[in-house]
Amino acid sequence: MSEKSKIEWTDHTFNPWEGCQKVGPGCDHCYAETRNARFAGGQAVNWGPGAPRRRTSATNWRKPLAWNANHDAFFAEHGRRQRVFCASLADVFDNTVDPAWRADLFDLIMATPNLDWLLLTKRIGNVPGMLVGPGMPGRLPSNVWLGATICNQEEADRDIPKLLAVPARVRFLSMEPLLGPVDLGRHLWKCCGAMIPGNQGDGWMQPPDPPECCQCPEPREQLHWVIVGGESGASARPMHPDWARSLRDQCAAAGVPFLHKQWGEWHTAATVASTGEPVFRQLDSFQQWVNKAQTWIHGGICLDRHGRELKNGGDFMQARDNDDFPVTIMHKVGKKAAGRVLDGVQHDGFPRSAT
Repeated sequence: MSEKSKIEWTDHTFNPWEGCQKVGPGCDHCYAETRNARFAGGQAVNWGPGAPRRRTSATNWRKPLAWNANHDAFFAEHGRRQRVFCASLADVFDNTVDPAWRADLFDLIMATPNLDWLLLTKRIGNVPGMLVGPGMPGRLPSNVWLGATICNQEEADRDIPKLLAVPARVRFLSMEPLLGPVDLGRHLWKCCGAMIPGNQGDGWMQPPDPPECCQCPEPREQLHWVIVGGESGASARPMHPDWARSLRDQCAAAGVPFLHKQWGEWHTAATVASTGEPVFRQLDSFQQWVNKAQTWIHGGICLDRHGRELKNGGDFMQARDNDDFPVTIMHKVGKKAAGRVLDGVQHDGFPRSAT
């Protein structure tokens, strides 16, 4: 169940149970479902409608207590609190999960106040209702960071308002796999920081005492962090570099920390001759495609400025007629070779710990 995580934005991964159900296009190539099938003889027995979820062992459930006890040593070495991602093989707010298991999880979260728990869900609309009921706290504990998975504009418009409606110390987006361009415009907002004298808030929502600003025209909930990544795995879909660049720039303008987690399987096979640095080649016109296709593409794929794949001459003529150039060339180089550098920079933005 992963004690020390290889995921770039967390220290530990904790799975209280295993199993889920696909709810959107980002789930199409779910690595957790594939893993479940591998360990169950070829069939993902804990996946899909009506499939039983499997609670993990008591030994696994004790691990966060040990991490919590190690807080002083970790803080002395790293200068921050430990982050725990929950859950990589399930969804905390899955309808199929036994509510008593969820209550046990929140008991554990409240018993480990030295840990920042990153609860990432594809079911953000379930959160308010599931926080109430037998054994539940009624609201998120102060050491919980609440995140929503967003893959495209449709999900952003549908789910970000639901995320912002839940009081939480930190609200974040995991935009992986990123499957299209996303404009976060109306959801990204930067407070001027001129807090009312004597107010206990410091720019972070702390229920039930939200900070109030003395200069901003109206109180607004905010996103505190955006994670972006391409898809990995055998059937991975490419992430157009302009999609990641746009989100980087949107976050920079709003002062929101941005973390570029990975490119996934797809990147570029081209490099700058003088430095060896990777560079995405672009075909700026139909004529350039005619001139350069055989020497530049070499088994790669071509994405128009909207991210649509162009596969033949007819597609390129249509792109010309629709003004869909430039076209970006990408190659399936593998996750490790693709890395996580965006335009020469490794983006490792994090929100400051709120507790």
